Amino acid sequence: MVWRYVKAQLMVLLCGGLVGPIFLGVYFATGQSSLLKWMFWVGLLITAADVLIALALANFGARSAARTQALEASGVLALAQITGMGETGTRINDQPLVKLNLHISGPGIAPFTAEDRVIASVTRLGTLTSRKVVVLVDPATNQFQIDWERSALINGQVPATFTIDEDHRTYDLSGQVGPLMEILQILKANNIGMNGMIDLRSNPAARAQVQAVVRRAGAAQQAPSAPAPTPPAAPVAAGYVPPAPPTPSVAQRLQELETLRATGAISEDEYSSKRQQIIAAL
Repeated sequence: MVWRYVKAQLMVLLCGGLVGPIFLGVYFATGQSSLLKWMFWVGLLITAADVLIALALANFGARSAARTQALEASGVLALAQITGMGETGTRINDQPLVKLNLHISGPGIAPFTAEDRVIASVTRLGTLTSRKVVVLVDPATNQFQIDWERSALINGQVPATFTIDEDHRTYDLSGQVGPLMEILQILKANNIGMNGMIDLRSNPAARAQVQAVVRRAGAAQQAPSAPAPTPPAAPVAAGYVPPAPPTPSVAQRLQELETLRATGAISEDEYSSKRQQIIAAL
């Protein structure tokens, strides 16, 4: 708690809280002049405010850390779909604060909807646009907290590769939400945290469970898609001769001749000669 307060106090001072101590230093350095009496009181008020703000921040951080530890110990790891996202008009450290509408579902809890306000920092934009986040849920109260590290893993922002020595192979499950959620739940059930490289050789039970999920996902990746059935060819009768096209009638031939003359394809002499041939054949 002391170190948390020290960090909070330093942050407050760097964000403008140094004005109070500076005023006090100037007042005492100039021999406590009556002309600078205002500087003493202003500096004292600002310094007191600095201390109170730092204490409040440290207390908030301690409660948040305790809540995270409680959810990590007894909460349920669930998947939340972001069904809506909107601006709040508020910015924190020049980063927008956005409102999320979530639909949360997970093992052992009834699906429910909720809202949360989060800072849309640069590192979170990929997770927010993917519309999926991992949350830790208290099954008794439905209180929840977004786990940004696990969310980045299931959304493919962090590579998810698994090496199985027995198979002499490395499986890449990056972005596969279903298998990765199963693996995350197995790790949480065995109190194995997310700290980058994870070695499960010291936990045979968890290792066997994770390997089963990885192999199943790898087999699904390699399964060839079934070829589309080829429609059977229409049977052809032996010795079949297709019928000859019907001979055009005299009227049709004369009509075609009229069309050729109208379009300028033949001259008047050619038209008259051909017409006489058609009529002579009657």
